[in-house]
Amino acid sequence: MELTKIRNELSVKGKNGIGFLFSAVVIWSIITIIFLQPIEIQQKNIYMLFSTGLMFPLSVGISSLIRADWRLKNNPLGDLGLYLNLAQIIYFPILFWGIARIPNDAIIFFAIITGAHFFPYGWFYNAKPFYIMAPIISIVIMFLGLFLNGEDLWLIPLSMIVLILFLIFWLILDYKRKP
Repeated sequence: MELTKIRNELSVKGKNGIGFLFSAVVIWSIITIIFLQPIEIQQKNIYMLFSTGLMFPLSVGISSLIRADWRLKNNPLGDLGLYLNLAQIIYFPILFWGIARIPNDAIIFFAIITGAHFFPYGWFYNAKPFYIMAPIISIVIMFLGLFLNGEDLWLIPLSMIVLILFLIFWLILDYKRKP
């Protein structure tokens, strides 16, 4: 089987992973609500971390609802998707450092890590929107973080929601165009 055909099959059957991205929208919505609360930044960061525990079960549920194959067991590259997702965890020491040393910027680190980790999915799903949106998300969040200067941090997760929704829309167009 040709590699491009295998990747396109991942894209169509897995619907470019949009079940996981819709789950991310829910989690970033929760994080937005957390960052709107009048509580200390350390508590916000802890609640932010706890909210990520919803990611996998929510992703499986949403993938089932939209009839996307999230396991991709019958595809030779199916397990690679799991490894690409787990790779994001390797960057968590940066996030933990941010929480400990610069708590106001931890949300920025988390958003940039999240955006950047989308990049290899461009190859995995043979989907250009990932290649384009990963650096856009990272750069937009960096500049927003510089502009906010530690104030109104709820705008970071709100921006993530908007950017991920745009990515989802673009990815839907992408997998629908494939054979």
